[in-house]
Formats: sequence, structure tokens, C-alpha cells
Amino acid sequence: MNRFFISTITILAILSGAVPTEAQTPSVVVNPTIPASVTFAGSKISLDRADMYERYDRELTSMAYTHGNTLLTIKRANRYFPIIAPVLQKYGVPADLIYIACIESHLNSRAYSRAKAAGLWQFIPAAAKQYGLEVNEYVDERYHPVKATEAACKFLRSMKNRFGYWESAAAGYNAGSARIARDLEAQGVSTAHDLYLPDETSRYIFRLLAMKEIMENPAKYGFYLSADQLYYPIECSSVKVSGAVEDWAVWAKSHGTNYMTLRDLNPWIRAKSLPNKTGKTYEVLVPKKGATLRSNQTKKVYNPKWTAKQ
Repeated sequence: MNRFFISTITILAILSGAVPTEAQTPSVVVNPTIPASVTFAGSKISLDRADMYERYDRELTSMAYTHGNTLLTIKRANRYFPIIAPVLQKYGVPADLIYIACIESHLNSRAYSRAKAAGLWQFIPAAAKQYGLEVNEYVDERYHPVKATEAACKFLRSMKNRFGYWESAAAGYNAGSARIARDLEAQGVSTAHDLYLPDETSRYIFRLLAMKEIMENPAKYGFYLSADQLYYPIECSSVKVSGAVEDWAVWAKSHGTNYMTLRDLNPWIRAKSLPNKTGKTYEVLVPKKGATLRSNQTKKVYNPKWTAKQ
């Protein structure tokens, strides 16, 4: 079992002077073990090449010690993976591509970047609309877990068809398909692993590999959670809305909930009202009675490795 941290008790004892000077030692920092190869989307990726080894080492080491975001991503994954994974399967996208959402947003459903990218998959408005998502002041489907995942699948499949490799599709997700296509041709290589790219995109592919490794083996990197610490899906009923909603707060109350809970469960709702002049049908999630109480939730763990015993 790898130990990444000296115990909190020992640290406090040293700081308080309770441990004699001769017994004081530096914190133990253990570098993650880097394998000879990794797999992604069914392909074996060798890390024998020095630059590949070092790029993977950089991201795995960095992510292993980014404790807060990594822990939160694992906790949230227990809520969102059961929603996202079936969509990937439906569209024929390898399960490993789910880790794009993890590195894009840490599975924060409200994530919004300085580049105006939003939601779990961090779509910018133009790309979202291109792949069929509604984006306006009243509705923003970039925040809809299922619809945004469907759009991401369409985007990724189009790039896989264009470039031939899922890692190149992932690079295109970060840098844009036009940039990757141009660089592949200009540099005369076939895969993004061999491209000279801006640092952000160059790191992106290896962040994806590192996230997969840690989330599939969290205890190996010092992350221990109990089942009770994970976040769970909230049981809901789906209510179809085909007309205008004058006040979502009033609507929520009439359906046995409140505006705050309604917005939490339906982050795609972006205003207090919904004009809906086209008569589009929206499916609105409303929590079942008592479903928002953790004490009532069934503690179902999506991946047993997330709650490995220490």
C-alpha cells in the first residue's frame, strides 16, 4: 500500500514540539509508480519514450496531490457516471471517454469557465448550438447532463471518424478539430501523441490518462472514501412541460418542492420564467418525497474500488 502522507497526528506532534528534535523527519512524499504502458479506449499506449513517460508522470503526480478536486470528482462520479455512461454506450463511444468530463469540470454540474464554457462537458455556446443544444437566457442545455453528453458523443465520434484515433479526438475536444487536423498534416504524423502542441493541449491527453488511472485505483494513490461519503443520485419524477411557465418558484411549490431544489436538479433552467413560444416539450425533474434526504438514499456504489478499505 502506497503512503503519500505522513499522518496528521505526527505532523501536529512535530509542530507542537511534542516530538524530540532528533525524531523530527521531513514529510514522506512518494512519487507514483509509472507503468511501462497504459490502455485507453482499447488501445495500448507505451510510455517507453522519454517524453511520453515524463508527460504522464507530470500529470499523475500532479493529480495525485490535488486532493480536494480529485476527492470531489470521485464523490460526484457516483452520482453522474450512472447517468453519463449509458449515453456513451448508446452512441458507441468508449467508456474511457467519460474521463473527459472529469478533467473538464470535475463533474461540477454548474461549472462555468472564463472562456464561457459551461456544464459537465464544458461546451462553449457556438459548439453547443452546432450539436443541437439550446442556449439562451431561459434555457441552457449545456447544463443538462444527458443532452450535453449526447452532444459530446456526437462531437467525439465526428473527430474519431476524421482522425482515426480516440486520443486525437480527445485532443480535438480541447483544441478544436480544425487545429488538430491542420497540425497533423503540417507535422506529417498520424496521432496527437506525436504532435508538437501548445502546452495545455499537450498536457490534456495525459491528464485524461492520469484521471482514468486514479479514479480506477484511488486507494493506490492514498484516496480512501467510505460509501457514506459518496454523492448519490436523487430519485426524481419527470414532469413534461410543453407550455410557458410564468414563475418557476410557483411551479416548483405546486409540484411539492421549492425553487432552489428545482434549479439544483435542473441546472439547464436559467431564469425564473420560461416563455416557451415554440411549445417545445421539456422534461423537468422533481424529487420524490424524502429523496433529498441522505438518510433515505440507497447507498449504491457505482465502482467498488472507490470505497476500498485502508
